[in-house]
Amino acid sequence: MTDWAFWGKFKICTKIMATTTRKTTQQNLKEQFLRDVEAGLSADDKFLPPKYFYDATGDMLFRQIMALPEYYLTRSEHGILSNYRDDILRHFATDGPFDLIELGAGDGMKTKVLLRHFIAQKANFRYLPIDISANALNLLTHSIALEFPQLPVSPIAADYFEALQALQDTGSKKAVLFLGASIGNFTFEEALNFLQKLHASLTPGDVVLIGFDLKKNPAEILAAYNDSQGVTRDFNLNLLHRINRELGGNFEVNNFRHYPLYDPQTGEAKSFLVSQRNQSVTIGAPAKTFQFKDGETIHTEISRKYSLPEIDLLADLSGFQTARNFTDPKNRFVNALWKR
Repeated sequence: MTDWAFWGKFKICTKIMATTTRKTTQQNLKEQFLRDVEAGLSADDKFLPPKYFYDATGDMLFRQIMALPEYYLTRSEHGILSNYRDDILRHFATDGPFDLIELGAGDGMKTKVLLRHFIAQKANFRYLPIDISANALNLLTHSIALEFPQLPVSPIAADYFEALQALQDTGSKKAVLFLGASIGNFTFEEALNFLQKLHASLTPGDVVLIGFDLKKNPAEILAAYNDSQGVTRDFNLNLLHRINRELGGNFEVNNFRHYPLYDPQTGEAKSFLVSQRNQSVTIGAPAKTFQFKDGETIHTEISRKYSLPEIDLLADLSGFQTARNFTDPKNRFVNALWKR
């Protein structure tokens, strides 16, 4: 039985903590941002963590990316959720009330397909979107309040596993969404580690629905990360703009070019920012200087594509049981439903 009293206390405590610790949390996030940037730019092979794509400008650009004709991922997954929403609800609501927890909620466009249907079917659930981007959560919460005023929503701006740890004892079955092929932002080994941690944070009977982009024509995949309008380019370069804005960096952004590639054997689509000249960049206070050679790269993102046997292997190695693989008609994408 769901512990509704616990949930009420949790929401009250969350509101109090949010009021008293917001400034501290923002400062901590900024300090972590600086540490991660300095570590990435100090590496022999420079990199920047892709989670920092998503400030207000990055969120806006990614919404534009999802609408691009080359970016098939969003349309494919949207179709899957629309076509199989009854089946998904049957798996989620097997034991009465459930918590619908979304990792990396973003703007919730695809999730609203499920929310709308679940509400229409009078499902007994609460929605808990988790995202590192407070801006994205604010926009999502506002839009849901307008469209679904009756739906209990508790957004959490935090690391995934910190949030899941705080939610372990709510007493409700958990149905976890990890959509948009976000799992592809990890290497296979990183994905396995992530999923093993996810498995450990759940209890028997909980379920997860994870989006995977499938291996397919390499030209079709590469076009999704090298669109003709240059929005993906701007999305990557915005990371340098964000460092300038928030960390006092002095990147000359025009001195870098976006370079994507796709390896059909490994299934890895990668994005880089390439220095167009010898240059130096300073970041932070006190300032640290980083040297770039002409042609030197900053790795910004990986988006790994999977085959169905590889997806089943990930489930098995991380301790989950595959319940169903939902695919689109063109077999471009799959939403894998796993049970704990």
